[in-house]
Amino acid sequence: MTPAAFATAADVSRETLARLEAYAALLVKWQARINLVGGATLADLWRRHMLDSAQLHRLLPAQARVLVDLGSGAGFPGLVLAAMGVPEVHLIEADARKCAFLREAARVMGVAVTVHNRRIAEVAPFAADVVTARALAPLRELLVLAAPFLGPDTMCLFLKGRGVEDELTEAAKDWTIHAEMIASLSDPLGSILRIGEVKRGRATA
Repeated sequence: MTPAAFATAADVSRETLARLEAYAALLVKWQARINLVGGATLADLWRRHMLDSAQLHRLLPAQARVLVDLGSGAGFPGLVLAAMGVPEVHLIEADARKCAFLREAARVMGVAVTVHNRRIAEVAPFAADVVTARALAPLRELLVLAAPFLGPDTMCLFLKGRGVEDELTEAAKDWTIHAEMIASLSDPLGSILRIGEVKRGRATA
């Protein structure tokens, strides 16, 4: 996928595309020094990473302002969503080298984000409008990590691959959730879990 094809698929402005092109160039440069993404995926960066992240934007609540991205890594999806206009994005990443990349990427893109260089469990709790995660942990564990950032109206958007039905079954042992599976635009085998209600404890009949 080319940047132009991405821009059409994701419906982004020229300004946003320019920010993401600067991000992509920096990612390729830093990838030679630290492992930010799977090396084999760089050839299809705009579909595998950019579109995979950008597709979440259309699912955000209209009033969403504060977004927490768990285990941000190279910044997908958090930095992409910041470039697309989410006002307050928090990127949580334990690896100091990846945090250095995230800060530099935000600088060259001209977007304001908050980078938390610590483990997710060490970040002081606060309620977010949206919590995102990509390739971080099975859903049952992911909900534990997300819990400190969940308010009564928080939406979770989790990018998932194959086996998501099994993850939902496992998560139901500890959580009552209202989840919707949405087909991925970037991966024919992937899906997005949109979770609008999360409560500890399994549902009772």
